[in-house]
Amino acid sequence: MPARLSRIRSPWLLAALLASLAVVVQALLVPLFAAPAAHLAPRDLPVAVAGPPPATAELADRLAAARPGGFAVTTLPDGAAADRALRDREVYAAFVVGPDGVALHTAPAASPTVAALLTEAAAQLSAGRPVPVVQLVPADPDDPRGAGFAAGFLPLALTSMLAGALLTVLVARRGARLAGLLGYAVLAGLVGAAVLHGWLGVLDGDVWLEAAVMGLFALAAAGTVAGLGALLGGAGLGLGALLVFLVGNPLSAVGAAPELLPQPWGTVGQFLPVGAGGTLLRSAAFFDGAGAGRPLTVLAGYALVGLALVLVGRRTVGTGVGSPAPDARPAEVTV
Repeated sequence: MPARLSRIRSPWLLAALLASLAVVVQALLVPLFAAPAAHLAPRDLPVAVAGPPPATAELADRLAAARPGGFAVTTLPDGAAADRALRDREVYAAFVVGPDGVALHTAPAASPTVAALLTEAAAQLSAGRPVPVVQLVPADPDDPRGAGFAAGFLPLALTSMLAGALLTVLVARRGARLAGLLGYAVLAGLVGAAVLHGWLGVLDGDVWLEAAVMGLFALAAAGTVAGLGALLGGAGLGLGALLVFLVGNPLSAVGAAPELLPQPWGTVGQFLPVGAGGTLLRSAAFFDGAGAGRPLTVLAGYALVGLALVLVGRRTVGTGVGSPAPDARPAEVTV
């Protein structure tokens, strides 16, 4: 495409075509970013109902009737079992039936948006009567709405995409490119944890575990872009940017929950680097690693495949540092 554009003689026609192309890209990107956020609603959202069987069956039926298809309800025997399910990230909240009525146990650390939504749902189910809410796994007190977590994760995705692209374009030698990717991942993890945990205080877990998660995400995202670029050239860099940022970011549900997005996009987003990275970081920061299996596997897969593609792909997309110039010839000596 760029080669064809470069053959257009008229600057007026070229300017018009570039402007039209930018508008087409805008028309595609705006709904991609805005539509998921504009249509947030529970879709098979995992929740638990705990307590005596007759009461839990009735409450589960009321939940299903209040929002058909909105909740995937698990029935548990008591509040202790419900709390274990919350801490293990098996459910987002639990309606616990006790002698004094229904109480709502939530895990805002998993998604403050979901916790707020379910608090409203509990009030509707109780016909306006106050429902006690127990925040079993609260969000960080410095970031109660989770906005800092989501906003802080976005720059890491952007810089990882740029790091992978720049290493592919500017560094020719495979070994140097691999060293650059690994060095970037280590530094990105350490600096990310220092800022989000130590400075801004939006993370509340083990700082070294958080740094390891952010480093793995940085390696997965940058390695994906660099690997596809090494294999396919400029088209690969575009595909990597699409997976990591242009599609991966709006489908990640980092600021909400994948079960709130239109399906199957919420599920698809969890198999892309940003969605898996956000889920894994929440597990590390707030749940002692619970629920980390799938996102850890996804990120490790992207990282390993990306590094393997760097090893087998072409040496560079542009004129990389460390390789001879294409037209280099031995200098002629005039005697």
